Amino acid sequence: MTDEVGVGPWQGAWPTLPDGTPDPAYDEELLREGDRRNVVDRYRYRTLESIVADLDTTRHEFHVAVENWGHDFNIGSVIRTANAFNAKAFHIVGKRRWNRRGAMVTDRYQHEHHHASVDDLVTWAAGVPLIGIDNLPGSRPLETYDLPRECVLVFGQEGPGLTREMQDACDAVLHIEQFGSTRSINAGAAAAIAMHAWVRRHVFGQAVDTGRARSSGE
Repeated sequence: MTDEVGVGPWQGAWPTLPDGTPDPAYDEELLREGDRRNVVDRYRYRTLESIVADLDTTRHEFHVAVENWGHDFNIGSVIRTANAFNAKAFHIVGKRRWNRRGAMVTDRYQHEHHHASVDDLVTWAAGVPLIGIDNLPGSRPLETYDLPRECVLVFGQEGPGLTREMQDACDAVLHIEQFGSTRSINAGAAAAIAMHAWVRRHVFGQAVDTGRARSSGE
């Protein structure tokens, strides 16, 4: 038998404000029934709205955009990772309806924007650099590229990758160095690596070695 996820009903007096009234940041149903959501401990029993408001105080300065011309399951994985790294927002380019299963409801804790076309995303960005992630001929290695603090990390669909239109709109297209036999890695995994590279650079201040850059396939 596996252990239950989360915590049971709140023990003791429920949280209150200094004046003794119930704290609206806490959900009465969760306090009464327990909190089985996949959230970190500091957000246990908290309302969705209060969690989003708190996350808004510390969101990072990168956005995540995903092209959605099909109905790729990996989109949900990318969005879940965007939540884990507290991206400023995520953007769906193409069809408004996207496959949310892999997101595991983490999209509720983020800000979602929809753009019907690549041009719409470019207009919204208004000069914020679009950084494509794809192992295309002529792409530059992520490992030696100094990611800008404010940027939009752009991902294509599993298989076809970034569309030609999106490639042309990007300020740079980066690939992740690989050393095995497979041509590419899963889109969700690539997104996680790219976001973590931003975190290492701009949260932990780890300098990037911008020495000799290899091209994809070299």
